[in-house]
Amino acid sequence: MKTNRRSFITKSIIGASLLTNANLFSAQAESLDNLNKSKRISIRKDDVILFQGDSITDNGRDRKNKNANDNWALGSGYANLAAAVLLEKYADKNLKIYNRGISGNRIPDLQNRWQEDTIDIQPTILSILIGVNDFWRTKDSGATNTPEQFKKQYQTLLQQTLSKLPNVKLIIGEPFGVKNVQHVTEDWFPDFAGYQQTCVDISKEFNASLIPYQSIFDHAAQKASGSYWTTDGVHTSLAGASLMAKGWLDIIK
Repeated sequence: MKTNRRSFITKSIIGASLLTNANLFSAQAESLDNLNKSKRISIRKDDVILFQGDSITDNGRDRKNKNANDNWALGSGYANLAAAVLLEKYADKNLKIYNRGISGNRIPDLQNRWQEDTIDIQPTILSILIGVNDFWRTKDSGATNTPEQFKKQYQTLLQQTLSKLPNVKLIIGEPFGVKNVQHVTEDWFPDFAGYQQTCVDISKEFNASLIPYQSIFDHAAQKASGSYWTTDGVHTSLAGASLMAKGWLDIIK
C-alpha cells in the first residue's frame, strides 16, 4: 500500500511539474488555437471546478473521498494534472476542485446521480467528458442508442443543469478513440463520429467551451504511436493524461 501511495504521489508531482514548466497557458507546441477556436474561460476567486465523466475522468480516484483539492479524490489522470497546475498558478484564488467521474458511465448514469454529484457541489465551472461508453456499449454489449438519442439525453442533462445553476460555465470534452489500439478498431468509424459531432453541436447550443480531444490525439499520433498515448485506445497512459490536461488548460485564459 505504501508503494502504491508513493508511486501515485510521485506521478502527480512529476506530471504537475512537467505541465507547469511547459508554460501550458501560453504556448503549446500543438496549440489548441490551431485545432479549434473555442471560447476561453477566466478563473475567478472562489471558483468551484468540477470534472465529470466516465473512467477517463475517474482514473482510479477514491470515491469515498469527497474532499476538494485532494490527490486521492482527484484520481491519477488528466483531472489531477490540470488541477495541480490550476492550484499552483492561482494560489490566491481559493479554488475548490472536485472529480466525480465514474468508470463505465453514460449519459443516463450521469442523470441518475446528477443532483448529488453535480448540483449539490454548486460548481461555477463544470467540465464534462462523456460519450465514449454511450457508443461503445452499442458495439460490445448490444445496447441500443443512436447519436440522435445521445443528443437528446445530453440536451436534457444540460437544460436541467442550467435551470439550477444558471451561471455555471460549461466545458464539453469531445469523446475520442485512438485508432487501431486494442478496442478502437476500424469498425468504430464513421459511426462514432456521430457522437463526437453531437458534442460539437451541444457546445455551440449551450455556449460551452469545447475541447477537441480527437484532433488533439490525432495530432499527437504524428509524434508517437497511439499506444504511447493510450493503453487501449480509450484510456490514457501518463503521457496521454498530460496531453488531455494541456488541452483542458488551453481554454483557460
